[in-house]
Amino acid sequence: MVEQKVVFESGNELAAYAAKQINYHIMGYYPITPSTKIAEHLDLLKADGDHDVEMIPGDGEHGAAGICYGATTGGGRVFNATSANGLLYALEQLPVQSGTRLPMVLNVVCRTVSGPLSIKGDHSDIMYTLNAGWIILFAKDPQRVYDMNLCALKVAEKVKLPVIVAFDGFFTSHQKRRTEVFADDEAVQTFIGKYTPEYHLLDPNKPVTMGSYMNEPDLINNKFQLHQAMNEAREYIPKVLKEYEALTGRGYTPVEGYQMEDAEAALFIIGSSYDTARLAVDQLRNEGKKVGVFTLNVLRPWYSEALFEMIKNTKAIVVADRQDSYGANGGNMSMELKATLQDYKSLIEVTTYIYGLSGKDFYVEDAVKMLNQALQNAEQQKAETRFFYYGIYKGTPGYKPQQFFAPLTKEETTPGICKVELDETTGRYKVKGGLPKDSTKMPKRWAPGSGACPGCGIPVNVNLLLKGIEGHVVLLFQTGCGMVVTTPYPSTSFRVSYVHNLFQNGAATLSGLVEMFHQKQKRGELPEGDDFTFVMVSGDGGLDIGMGPAIGSALRNHKMIIFEYDNGGYMNTGYQLSYATPKGAKTSTSHVGPAQAGKATYHKDTPMILAATNIPYVATVAESHPNDFIKKAAKAQKYANEYGMVFMKALSACPLNWGDNPRYERSVIETAVNSCYHPLYEIEQGITTITYNPERKKKKLSIGEFFKLMGRTKHLLKPEYENLLMGVQNEVDRRWERLKARDESPLL
Repeated sequence: MVEQKVVFESGNELAAYAAKQINYHIMGYYPITPSTKIAEHLDLLKADGDHDVEMIPGDGEHGAAGICYGATTGGGRVFNATSANGLLYALEQLPVQSGTRLPMVLNVVCRTVSGPLSIKGDHSDIMYTLNAGWIILFAKDPQRVYDMNLCALKVAEKVKLPVIVAFDGFFTSHQKRRTEVFADDEAVQTFIGKYTPEYHLLDPNKPVTMGSYMNEPDLINNKFQLHQAMNEAREYIPKVLKEYEALTGRGYTPVEGYQMEDAEAALFIIGSSYDTARLAVDQLRNEGKKVGVFTLNVLRPWYSEALFEMIKNTKAIVVADRQDSYGANGGNMSMELKATLQDYKSLIEVTTYIYGLSGKDFYVEDAVKMLNQALQNAEQQKAETRFFYYGIYKGTPGYKPQQFFAPLTKEETTPGICKVELDETTGRYKVKGGLPKDSTKMPKRWAPGSGACPGCGIPVNVNLLLKGIEGHVVLLFQTGCGMVVTTPYPSTSFRVSYVHNLFQNGAATLSGLVEMFHQKQKRGELPEGDDFTFVMVSGDGGLDIGMGPAIGSALRNHKMIIFEYDNGGYMNTGYQLSYATPKGAKTSTSHVGPAQAGKATYHKDTPMILAATNIPYVATVAESHPNDFIKKAAKAQKYANEYGMVFMKALSACPLNWGDNPRYERSVIETAVNSCYHPLYEIEQGITTITYNPERKKKKLSIGEFFKLMGRTKHLLKPEYENLLMGVQNEVDRRWERLKARDESPLL
């Protein structure tokens, strides 16, 4: 047996620790709760110099999956982690990976798939992967997360198939346990062995084509070979588990049971609930009831023979499915079990309980009820019900949601704060008014009260934007802090119509709504005089993962406003780096340590990216300059309603993750403006105008003056980071000089 040591870690941390010991070549990733800690912890270990894994943040989970696929074509070892809708966003890439027979390991930290949006754990995501051609291991506790991550890569490279290691979000992923790990990284690498791919794209003496076009009759052979590989895996996985047991003393089997030897009734359950169910079995055994529980450590390939051998003497089984295959009267594990029983012509009674959705707690008492139901079915030799949602509750008959505020009228929301007029000489708009003292006449569309952190810039910036927009408004929020803190069911913070969609598809969703409005208006299906300004609110990395649809909407030039509150990171998942994070900033995926100095790349210039699509109006705004902000909002409304898409960007404070004082956020934002990190300008019909020039005001500051105000960047003022800080200053200066050149040009 190899030498081991005891650590006290969570499932997520142990997945990262296994990846560190393997020392993968590449991790392509994108943060999503509750899997994000895997990338965070691996990055922390990287900052300390503990491994050489190149960690590449994708522009979304689909992009991260593409990064991983590309890396595997190069013949190296590749790792990833995701959850829920992130897994579904990447799903298209999973059959590509398996169909081209390229091994890698993906950790899926199981979570509810929206909508509605929920970040809690169930199995509604992992079941989408059953037909993807991936081997799927399921770890019920943190120890098995570590162990299965080591075994997974060995299996993957032997049978040339990718492997998923799945485990329960917030239960297994976040629970810390005393766990045994290999004391020596070399022992891990010896167990896994050397990987020598037969084919890869980095051998000039053996050029190959991967991912070629294939039609019948060849495709059926490809899929048959994948089927054969799964059969090979079915034989090989138990051998790897036995080999691992000899090294560690920890033995696993694909199918696992407890008190199943003489059980007349049993519960079938996977994941962290298995241990809870075992306690229920002990309780009922003490009452003289012959019950048992069984689970799977491997979902794919399916071990039907071993499964039937374990359950063949039972009379009734309750399957506890943590997801539903809607319309099939059972979740996927129920259907798989029933298919196995059909193959063996078994008459065992099966009842499905859908339980634990969105992380709903599962107690010993719940398992006792399910086992007693199985016993009753066994005694009656008949199941009175074969499908049941466990834990649902009746609503209040005749309930109608309470409307706390009367609908805002067009008259109320048109106080005339700004007057927008066309300048016949320039062909551009001029705005009069917009003074903050006058903006109090505008009723708030975002009602007072939300779950935002003290000092959060999102409500400040959205309310300033809406001060300059008159009449009816429809809001779309992408997933992010702004969405999460304002719409906890059954409440809402908005007095106007509001819709949410996921990060990657906000702009496309609002595009569809905008065009539906215009179609209904054209067909006379809406009352005359109805008009709306459509606004998408994005931030928290929403214009990383959602940049493609945003550009698509811009190129189509829909009449709408995209407003970005740039808080410089993925704040709603715990502050991972985004492409908007300043270079050198410390985040949970860009740690500062002996081997790493924060984020490695410069912040993204979103307004210039959108300006390149030639939309009619682009503007930057800041809460430190409210009059400029409100005027630009009024101008944005004019352009959006008459000409097409508008893009506006505000720098939005996040004191929790920036590490600054919430009381001084307005001055922090003003420093960002005066340092030209966030310059104020507009691009109107292709012509650029700087609307606030700190040089002319003699207020120009260095980037260091901005960075020293925040805990995330103040380390850059230390002597050892002088060159890094100088590089950021040079980039900010370059962008500022380019902006001034555009301002001075009659064509730009």
